[in-house]
Amino acid sequence: MNHGNYQHRFFTQVDVSRPMRILVVGFGRVGSRTARILAAEGHEVVVVDDDPEKVHRAREREFTVIEGDGALESVLEEAGIETVDAVGGLTGSVETNHAVCRIASEHGRRTVMRLSEDVDPEVYDRYESDADAVIYPERFGAAGAKTALLGGDFNALDELTEDLQLFVLTVPEQAPSVGRHVNEIDLDDDGRIYAHGRKDESLTIPLPGTMVEAGDRIALLASTGSIDRVRSQITGT
Repeated sequence: MNHGNYQHRFFTQVDVSRPMRILVVGFGRVGSRTARILAAEGHEVVVVDDDPEKVHRAREREFTVIEGDGALESVLEEAGIETVDAVGGLTGSVETNHAVCRIASEHGRRTVMRLSEDVDPEVYDRYESDADAVIYPERFGAAGAKTALLGGDFNALDELTEDLQLFVLTVPEQAPSVGRHVNEIDLDDDGRIYAHGRKDESLTIPLPGTMVEAGDRIALLASTGSIDRVRSQITGT
């Protein structure tokens, strides 16, 4: 696999012209925000979590909730896996998320898997084959999960929320980001690298070890007030 040009494979096509039914496994930091964004946009969300406190919090927000281990097929069946359009394994456990996506794939559902930012390339290779899309957590993980669950591509990401923007930069010669790996570019809380592409190639989600070269295009998610600061850190201008 060419880690610098990883292409997602969308096994299951979804009809984004209608409200969708989404199964979100994990109601922690990423899962809860993903569920809220989807619900706010009119999609039906079912939540699965085995933590009583998170279950209570999800029910307070009026989500349909199944309490149980999302890595178990019986729990996912109780949650209605046969009737949903997409399933997100968004817990803090890579193993659980992998199990969720493997089961959902067997049921013909579109799958999105959350991985850690510091995942090794070998682990990434092993897990990505069982998911249609992989997202990283951190502050903007929910935006990526929401888009992936709906089957969107990068060009469909224009204005994700009131305070998040997606924009694409071309890396010039002598930019401070040239020669650095994606996971070495620290944007603090201002934004994150969402996608990367070599010149004249499609934008794809990069592995942390992808190296930035002059002429590359980088898609970034940033809070509206931080765009100029993020641009400067990537391009030096």
